[in-house]
Amino acid sequence: MPIQKTDKIWHNGKLINWDDATLHVMSHVVHYGSSVFEGIRCYELPSGPAIFRATEHIQRLVDSAKVYRMEIPFTRDEITKGMLDTVGHNGAWPCYIRPVVFRGYGDAGVNPLNCPVEVYVCNYPWGKYLSGDGEGVDVCVSSWTRLAPNTLPAMAKAGANYMNSQLIKMEAIANGYVEGIALDSNGLVSEGSGENLFIVHRDKLITAPLGNSVLPGITRDSVLQIARDLNIVIAEQPIPREMLYIADEAFFTGTAAEVTPIRSVDKIKVGKGAGIGPITKAIQKEFYAIVRGEKSDRHSWFTPVPVRSKQPVGV
Repeated sequence: MPIQKTDKIWHNGKLINWDDATLHVMSHVVHYGSSVFEGIRCYELPSGPAIFRATEHIQRLVDSAKVYRMEIPFTRDEITKGMLDTVGHNGAWPCYIRPVVFRGYGDAGVNPLNCPVEVYVCNYPWGKYLSGDGEGVDVCVSSWTRLAPNTLPAMAKAGANYMNSQLIKMEAIANGYVEGIALDSNGLVSEGSGENLFIVHRDKLITAPLGNSVLPGITRDSVLQIARDLNIVIAEQPIPREMLYIADEAFFTGTAAEVTPIRSVDKIKVGKGAGIGPITKAIQKEFYAIVRGEKSDRHSWFTPVPVRSKQPVGV
C-alpha cells in the first residue's frame, strides 16, 4: 500500500522535513543491509491517540541493535519521546510508526564498525495489511526455509532478515495466495513472512517457540496474555507441518496483521471451513476491544500521545 507522506520525521533527536530524510547511496545499510527496525501502531482511543506497547517495542529495537554491535546514541526513553513527538507533531493517527536504526555513510567494505549509527522515526497512516473477505486469508507453505540458527539471528528484527521474507511473500503472491508460512531448517513450522502464527488443535492454542526461528512478536506476546485472561489452554511447542492441515483454527498475529484468521493452507480448509473458529474469534474480539478503547487498558499497554490537532489524513 502506498506510503502517505506526513510533515516531519525524527532524525537523531530532531524533527526534520519529510523530504529531507535522505541518505547517501554509499551508506553501509544500502550495500550490506545493516539495519534494525520496529513496526508499531498508534491507535485512536476515546481519550486520544496512544502507542501500543511502546516500551516493549523499543526494548526489542535496542536488543536487535545489541546483537549487531550497534551502539544506539539514544536511550530507550529518548527514542520513545521521539515517537511521541513525531506522532504529536504530524497529527496523523491512527497510524503506523517506524523507528529504524542503521549504519550510515562511512567506510566501504563489510566491516561496519566505523560507519555512523543513524536513528530515524517516522509515522504515516496505514490500514489493514493482509487482505481478506472477513472469513480469513488463504495461505501456502513456502518452499523457502526460514533463517537457520547460527546464520542470521531470528530474534533480531533486522532489515537483512526481510530479504528472506520477501522471497516467501513474493512466491505466495505469484501462486495466488495472500501469504506464505515458512518452515525452519528442521522442517518445523516457523512463521509467516512478517507475522507470527497460532493454531488451535483440540481446544489448545499452540504457537511455535522462539527456537524455531521465530521473532519474539509483541502482538504474539499480547495474544498469549489475552488467552491467559480468557482461560484458554496455551502451549508453546514445535509444530509439524501436517498440523497446519488438521488444525481446527489458525491465525496470524503482528503489528501490521493484528489478528488475522487463516481460512486455508495449501488449499486445504482450516477446520470445517465454516468461518472464523470460536477461539480465534474470542481472541480477536478481545484484542480489538482493547486497542479501540472499548475495554480498559488492564495491562498498561498504551502510551498516550500529547498532540496539537489531528490532520486530515486517515487509514
